[in-house]
Amino acid sequence: MRWIYLSPHLDDAVLSAGGLISDQSRTGIPVEIWTFMCGYAPEEAVSPFAQLLHTMWGFSSAEETTRMRREEDKQAAAMVGAKVLHFDFLDCIYRRGADGEWLYSDVFTPPRPEDADLPARIAETISSRLEPDDVLVCQLAVGSHVDHVLVRQGAELLGHSLRYDIDVPYIFYKPEELSPKSAGMMEIVHPISEAGLGTWKESILAYKSQLPVLGEAFNTPEKAQASIQSFWERCEGIRLLHFHS
Repeated sequence: MRWIYLSPHLDDAVLSAGGLISDQSRTGIPVEIWTFMCGYAPEEAVSPFAQLLHTMWGFSSAEETTRMRREEDKQAAAMVGAKVLHFDFLDCIYRRGADGEWLYSDVFTPPRPEDADLPARIAETISSRLEPDDVLVCQLAVGSHVDHVLVRQGAELLGHSLRYDIDVPYIFYKPEELSPKSAGMMEIVHPISEAGLGTWKESILAYKSQLPVLGEAFNTPEKAQASIQSFWERCEGIRLLHFHS
């Protein structure tokens, strides 16, 4: 039985559930992280918004951004004992409409009509690789990042039972979204060992390009590790949610 964490971007699964992934892999459970929005964008698909983000992350091009972020993800995943699968959907910052117009100059916005086919394409990508007894963990989309919303919509088209993890870091900034995003769900606390917590806190530091832009709770290694500690302390684990079956 594989546990597969559906990660919109190259950091979401480890940030949100790295301690649980570490404990699972240490006990022999096969764990995989499938990341969707990490395709290589053509250099002409770099908007002023994307250029600004590249600069904040310390990269000079779309190619370098994707290549280095994939490397960070492989390093973090190796630390928590997960296999990675990187798909070629473009991050919202690189997507454009049929007329060539940039679709997004803000990531916390509802999906544009031009992205209406994306959930079905995501579902098809998952479905073609899915085994009947796989356990799928999807992000709730707390924070309402457009790519998190689209991946959740895609996962929900599968007709496969889902567990949901809570999006870190967004739960720190928009806790009021947890209740509406998890309406009708049951919650199970999955304990995480001290060893799992320690690995989690180390593994998130592999995403060194991202920490500076993850907001006040994560923008230095020290604050990032303290925030993971406080997130764990709420229940000495993490909560996974699911709909009544």
